[in-house]
Amino acid sequence: MRIAQVAPLFESVPPKYYGGTERVVSWLTEELVRMGHDVTLFASGDSVTTARLVPICRHSLRLDEHSIDHMAHHMLLLEKLFQEGHEFDIIHSHIDYLAFPLIRRHPELAVLTTMHGRMDIPDLQSLYAEYQDMPVVSISHSQRKPLPHINWISTVYHGLPPNLYQYQERSGDYLAFLGRISPEKRVDAAIEIATRVQIPLKIAAKVDKVDMDYFQQVIHPLLRNPLIEYLGEIGEAEKNEFLGNACALLFPIDWPEPFGLVMIEAMACGTPIIAQRNGSVPEVIENGVTGFIVADIDEAVQAVEKTPSLSRRHCRQIFEERFSSERMARDYLQTYEALLNIKAQSKQLAA
Repeated sequence: MRIAQVAPLFESVPPKYYGGTERVVSWLTEELVRMGHDVTLFASGDSVTTARLVPICRHSLRLDEHSIDHMAHHMLLLEKLFQEGHEFDIIHSHIDYLAFPLIRRHPELAVLTTMHGRMDIPDLQSLYAEYQDMPVVSISHSQRKPLPHINWISTVYHGLPPNLYQYQERSGDYLAFLGRISPEKRVDAAIEIATRVQIPLKIAAKVDKVDMDYFQQVIHPLLRNPLIEYLGEIGEAEKNEFLGNACALLFPIDWPEPFGLVMIEAMACGTPIIAQRNGSVPEVIENGVTGFIVADIDEAVQAVEKTPSLSRRHCRQIFEERFSSERMARDYLQTYEALLNIKAQSKQLAA
C-alpha cells in the first residue's frame, strides 16, 4: 500500500525531546515500512526515517529560534501534500483539522485524520459541526465524548516498539513524574503525594512558554523540598533508566487526557502507574494489575503504599499484549482498508 504519513512540524520525527504525536508518527511509519508498505513521511527536515522523507522546513519549529510564523510552514506542508496526493492509496494526517478544507475539495482522495488532542474545547463545536463528514480516528474512546456525532471510524490505541524500553525487574526507591509542567498535568499534586509518603520524587518535564508563569509562581517554590528533584526535559535515551528505576509513575492529571503515552512507556519498563481517574486512564490502566486508578490525593497516597504488591513482569506482559507498535500498525491498516472500501462504495453509487 502507498501511504503518506503527515506529521506536525513543531517537533522532528522522532522528536529530540518531548513530543508525543511525533513519536507515535515515527513508530507507526517505521512499523509500516517494516511490514513492506511504501511510506512517505511529510515532516521537518531534521526527521530520521526509513520511509521517503519530504522535508517541509529545515528544523523542527519548537527548537528553531529563527522560526516565528509556524503556520506558514504548515501551509506549505498542505500545498506539497496535495500536489502529490494522487500518488498515494491513503493519506494519514496527524495535523488535526488543518487539512479539512482541502480534503473536502479533493473527495477522490482517501484521507484519514487521527485526532491527537483534547476535543472538549468550545471552539471546536462549530468547526466540527461544519466538518462532521471528515473521517477521523480517536486514540481512546473517552476522547470522543465531547463530539460523539462526528465521523469517527475507529479507535486506535497508541503503541511503541517493544525493544524501545527494557524491562526492569527491580524497582528503585523513588517516584517519577514525566511529561509537561502545566496546571492540568498536576505536578503539584505529585509533589504533595511524594511529600506525604516521604518517598523521593524525580520530575523530568518540559515547560512551555505559555506555562512559564505557572511554573515560576506555583511549582518552582515547591522544588525547594529536599525530597523533590527537578531534572528538566529529558530525551528518549534517558527515559528507560528514569522510568525503569522508579517504584511507580505518578499521573495525577486534572483534564480529559486523550491517551497518556507515558503510561504505556512506564508499563514497558515494568513500572506501575498511579493515575487520577480522568480521560483515557481507565482504558489504559488495569486497576490493581498495571497500577491504581484513584479519585484524589488521599487515594493516591494509599495506592503508593500498595504498589509493591503489583507484578512488574505483569505490567510488561500487558504492555506487549496491548500496546506494541505492531498492534497499532495492524489496527491502522484495517482502518485504511475500511476507508478505501467506503470510498469504493461511494464511487459505485455515484456511477
